[in-house]
Amino acid sequence: MNSILKQDLEKIYADIKSESVKFKNSNIFITGCCGFLGYYFLHFFNRYKEDLGIKSIVVVDNFQVGKPHWLNEIVKDGKIELKEFDIIDGDLSKIQRDKSDSFVIHMASIASPVFYRKYPIKTLEANIWGLKRLLDDYKDTSLRGFLFFSSSEVYGDPTPENIPTPETYRGNVNTIGPRACYDESKRFGETICYEYAKEYNLPIMMARPFNNYGPGMKLGDKRVPADFAKAVINNQDIIILSDGKPTRTFCYISDAITGYLKVLLYGKFDVFNIGIAEPEISILELAKIYEKTAKKLFNYSGTVQYQKSDEKNYLADNPNRRCPVIDKAKSKLNYNPKVFVEEGVERFLQYINEEGLK
Repeated sequence: MNSILKQDLEKIYADIKSESVKFKNSNIFITGCCGFLGYYFLHFFNRYKEDLGIKSIVVVDNFQVGKPHWLNEIVKDGKIELKEFDIIDGDLSKIQRDKSDSFVIHMASIASPVFYRKYPIKTLEANIWGLKRLLDDYKDTSLRGFLFFSSSEVYGDPTPENIPTPETYRGNVNTIGPRACYDESKRFGETICYEYAKEYNLPIMMARPFNNYGPGMKLGDKRVPADFAKAVINNQDIIILSDGKPTRTFCYISDAITGYLKVLLYGKFDVFNIGIAEPEISILELAKIYEKTAKKLFNYSGTVQYQKSDEKNYLADNPNRRCPVIDKAKSKLNYNPKVFVEEGVERFLQYINEEGLK
């Protein structure tokens, strides 16, 4: 196993160990398993299945954006059962699984802006109808926890007085723009979760991720952390497709997965921002961190350059700032992200180098 991945999994396990007894004698069902977050979830559950006392793990994906090579490798030992399935219109009754005492993680959705603009209807359907069908399938079972992956995009482009952004902020979202298929379907998905939790007394929890990055990201993902990583690992210039001024906080994957597992295990309806509160940096500053780190690790010789995207809607409705208030997750979940962006970028690049990715 990649040394960076191994260290990250050990850290995640240590951070949730005090709550891990909740997994004992449970069954895990995951939708959208082959993406960035799925990479860490599957490696984590595969490695710690016996330690956690998990009975079964069934995962599904429609492979719309490809089937990564690691997926076949991870299911070889039989701890995880992989099925090709489309949550939008597939027949859930045909997916053989033990639905008793289950934890369900629903993350079947395209998350990269470039790709959800390419597949807007599929994005809507997974976050709305796929979610509803999944809840209908589990509403009368002994469900232990249902985690819906919402998004920080439910906030749209927050007004200045609402940055950093708490869970109570209601958002500033364009309902008919090029990002609306994602933003609005996540908002509607949250409403579905809220109503099902009330109607059927279900333990549904929602996570709003804030700019996750790190190992497991496809280098062709078209999100900034992946674009920058691909550039430096190939000793090419780092290209910024904006003026570089929008700001974000960037949450390293091990901190993010720790947060999501804590949300999953919370056991009663609620919604949590999961990210890191600082530092909030510009896209240009992030590019400079990649440049500096790559020079230290690989004698990188490229520079940061500006270009205009060929996609006309690339910057449409792009939020100027994205920074979470995570006090709620800290107090209710004991969530405490520790990997700041400089360390996270270095770990990401070391992982890519060790894997020989290009």
